[in-house]
Amino acid sequence: MKRNLHAGRHLGVGLSLNILTDDELEEIHLATLELLQDTGVVMECDEALERFEAAGARVDRDEKTVRIPPYLVEEAIRSAPPKVVLYGRDPKHDLVLESTRVHFTNFSEGVMINDPLTGENREPIKDDLVQTARVIDYLDDIDFCEKAIGAHDVSEESAPLHNAEAFLSNTTKHCAFGPGNGRLLKKIIDMAALIAGGMKKFRRRPIVSFTTCPVSPLKLITECCDIIMEAARNNVVCNILSMAMAGGTAPVTLAGALVTHNAEILSGLTLAQLTRRGAPVIYGSSTTAMDLKLAAAAVGSPECALISGAVARLARYYALPSYVAGG
Repeated sequence: MKRNLHAGRHLGVGLSLNILTDDELEEIHLATLELLQDTGVVMECDEALERFEAAGARVDRDEKTVRIPPYLVEEAIRSAPPKVVLYGRDPKHDLVLESTRVHFTNFSEGVMINDPLTGENREPIKDDLVQTARVIDYLDDIDFCEKAIGAHDVSEESAPLHNAEAFLSNTTKHCAFGPGNGRLLKKIIDMAALIAGGMKKFRRRPIVSFTTCPVSPLKLITECCDIIMEAARNNVVCNILSMAMAGGTAPVTLAGALVTHNAEILSGLTLAQLTRRGAPVIYGSSTTAMDLKLAAAAVGSPECALISGAVARLARYYALPSYVAGG
């Protein structure tokens, strides 16, 4: 089991970059609670609306809007575990995610690939996933596997299953997938259970986790809700990852963008805890700023770095493991 080094702690050695002070973190938290209570979040899924309504949130069925009282959000934060373990097929690849420990993974998802034999820039096929999974498995500095590319030579409806089969069969590291919807998530769990040696062994050591993204600003579509709830029911890790863009789908100020981002994550986290108290959740971010000249996501910009550092501090503030996209 790997417990990597810490980052961001106030230690006598190493480099610490703490973007937000404790008072600034509290300001963002209080603004987020106000946003969730007064403006609310759109949730398309009827089951999600029912869970929030039963818990005491104000639900508008016509607008599919949930206005979440602060106590409900803070109860959910307290019940989410501060540590999760990402289990590999080989136990030597088990990862402990907690506090300030830092691990690395490849990013998802490339839409094109340079053919290693011909040099052609083309759409990826399933065999490319097999090869990339083997490369990632070999690289010591990559701690777990994300789906680097997607199979474009299979039907869109079943692509998440093909992607999972290609990766799970060709790496001994933990795998993280965007499953598409809750129904496919359950099928991927069945596949992983076969590899793990049966559902009982999988329950003890889940070798897959799942990622889902709210739609900014402040919307959890049906598929997103289904993935969060199905992951919680099966007690597998769900990375709830906002992709808000300052100046596009979020306020142009970085503080405002962080509040929008935070509201999306905490609403999803609350849904997970209402589904199963103690469900493991990762606080995720691919949030950045929009290039106002090109109307494109400014990945790799100074603003992206500042947002990513702030997001990591927010996750620590809530005592949650985090996933932060690099620039």
